[in-house]
Amino acid sequence: MRTSKILSFSLPPNLLREAERVAKREGRTKSELFREALRRYLLEERVRRLQRYGARQARKLGIKASQVEQLIEEYRKAR
Repeated sequence: MRTSKILSFSLPPNLLREAERVAKREGRTKSELFREALRRYLLEERVRRLQRYGARQARKLGIKASQVEQLIEEYRKAR
């Protein structure tokens, strides 16, 4: 049984050519290239969501963004 699904999407010709060049240069398929691109996008989106959450929590606690790293470091040392 197949573990992946086939989809179809459109790209502008110049973007397709660039993707084909990159895939060829790196010795992988376009599918592998696009899977990695999507994985990276999803990871970056998770990081952005976490950063927004952290910023909201800091505002609730009255902490400035510039203080966050110092507070984390102090917390880790105290443990």
